[in-house]
Amino acid sequence: MARGRTLVVTAVPAERDAVTLATGAPPDQFTLPTGLPLHRGPAWDVVAVGVGPAAAAAGTATVLALTRGRYDLVVAAGIGGGFAPVAAVGDTVVADELVAADLGAEDPEGPTGFLDVAELGFGQVRHRPPAGLAAAGAAATGGVLGTVLTVSTTTGTAERAAALTARHPGAAAEGMEGHGVATAAGAHQLAVLEIRTVSNPVGPRDRAAWRIPGALRALTDTFAALGPAVDQWRREHHEHDG
Repeated sequence: MARGRTLVVTAVPAERDAVTLATGAPPDQFTLPTGLPLHRGPAWDVVAVGVGPAAAAAGTATVLALTRGRYDLVVAAGIGGGFAPVAAVGDTVVADELVAADLGAEDPEGPTGFLDVAELGFGQVRHRPPAGLAAAGAAATGGVLGTVLTVSTTTGTAERAAALTARHPGAAAEGMEGHGVATAAGAHQLAVLEIRTVSNPVGPRDRAAWRIPGALRALTDTFAALGPAVDQWRREHHEHDG
């Protein structure tokens, strides 16, 4: 069986460029028929598809449809918020679960005040990467292994941060694209992973506390270290498939 490649999906070009820097060489740049720029490197292809779960799902699905059969792994990547004390500013988080945290209905009479769409019977809110890959990725990058929440509106208050951690104990990070990327990957029956480097604490919105340049540098370092874990997973994956 021919081995696939990795598609890395980010929200914005700054994150895409941080990932491509990890290869140490300028990427080849292609424009897909839809006008979406795709950066091809020796180990993975990287695309910036826009902010939020809808843009992430649409952009990822478009790339996968136009490049059918090229990839066996899709990675949602970027910077994000970290839930203290699980993940601090500067940490890398590798998802063992990608969860749509605010997709559902408010339920004032329920124990958590919220029902997700799975509980409502309308869809899937949780995606899990291959367990061995997530654990190996965290070990290779020195990252925290934990749940990454996907939200449509980033958290800006202590109250919302507390509500999210009450519904998702042990949540490590918050982003805006992971569940959308995972939904598209799942539709193509591809493995998914999410990686976030922490630029700010999840909680009250405090721009002075954001460390975006450092988180972008950490994203480069993370992908520079990630390759062997992905290679090992790919060898085991294809050996298992025959």
